[in-house]
Amino acid sequence: MQASMDVSPLNKGRESTVWGVSLMLGYLGFDGFTSTFQDKLFKGYEMEIHNQIFYTTMCSCVISLSGLILQNHLLPAVDFMVRHPDCFYDVLILSTVATASQFFISYTIRTFGALTFATIMTTRQLVSILLSCVWFVHPLSWMQWVGAAIVFGALYTKTFSRNKSQKAAVASSSSQGSVPNAANS
Repeated sequence: MQASMDVSPLNKGRESTVWGVSLMLGYLGFDGFTSTFQDKLFKGYEMEIHNQIFYTTMCSCVISLSGLILQNHLLPAVDFMVRHPDCFYDVLILSTVATASQFFISYTIRTFGALTFATIMTTRQLVSILLSCVWFVHPLSWMQWVGAAIVFGALYTKTFSRNKSQKAAVASSSSQGSVPNAANS
């Protein structure tokens, strides 16, 4: 052990915490951007779900293949697949499920919008957190419960207030549309 190293418990794990928080912020940022961008694509262009999934998958393949080539991991990956042919079935199942979930995601965003999709995914994450706490006995501190309540409460409040304002707008436009018809009869 070097004498210059900081061995205090305050710094232990700080690097992994910074890395974890950075990954989480990146995930949340890209996740929020992706669904709203898909929503704008569906509304702005006559784009079919199949086309969007095809192009997204092709971009993902190019990025993954480029990463494997640039890091000199392509041949070891192929060698691993050759040495472990059972792995091929796992890759096939994972790819099939990922594609099916992309269809679900794209259909939901196109039909119901990005906010509804975000609500579904947040509900899924909430259920996952609660099941993890119960099943694996992962206790949450009171601060974690408060944080979860703020995040999920804000999201659900936004969703329900949006739905009420949309229903009110539809009701007022339909009642305004029926008034001239009543006057004409």
